[in-house]
Amino acid sequence: MILPKVRDPRFVTIRRGGTLTDGDHRLLALWAAECAEHVLGLFEAEQPGDPRPRRAVETVRGWVRGEFRMMETRAAGGHAMGAARELRGAARHAAYAAGQAAVVAHVAAHELGAAAYAIKAVRAAEGVAAGRAECRWQRERLPQEIRELVLDDQRLRNEICWFVFEE
Repeated sequence: MILPKVRDPRFVTIRRGGTLTDGDHRLLALWAAECAEHVLGLFEAEQPGDPRPRRAVETVRGWVRGEFRMMETRAAGGHAMGAARELRGAARHAAYAAGQAAVVAHVAAHELGAAAYAIKAVRAAEGVAAGRAECRWQRERLPQEIRELVLDDQRLRNEICWFVFEE
């Protein structure tokens, strides 16, 4: 479980009583998609004929552009996570990263799930040091507008995200 028991209002949109702007929600989704896409090859190397995780990443990017509704993006995320269920190791984690990225459209706090699963995928494929490098790579790509929010979220949820955000 990568979500906290109590929802952080910083990841709830303003129209639902939180403080997250639509623009920052879209930035979180794009960053999550970038994290997931960075490791997608680990899934595709094992399951080259399964388009579900890549479709999830493409769908959340389309949601940001207004091409898909939230429900479509959430469904694509579910399909990507379905692709993960029968797998183990790096391929499984990479598919989960894609699924988590897609569901950011529904619940913004899934942004950290996409990042954490991507780090887990790299750790499974290449070891802990490579996982740390992946975490640094992700942080380098954080848009300035959401940087402090995500870094604080990593600090607060590191324990429930398998401690992958430790340097």
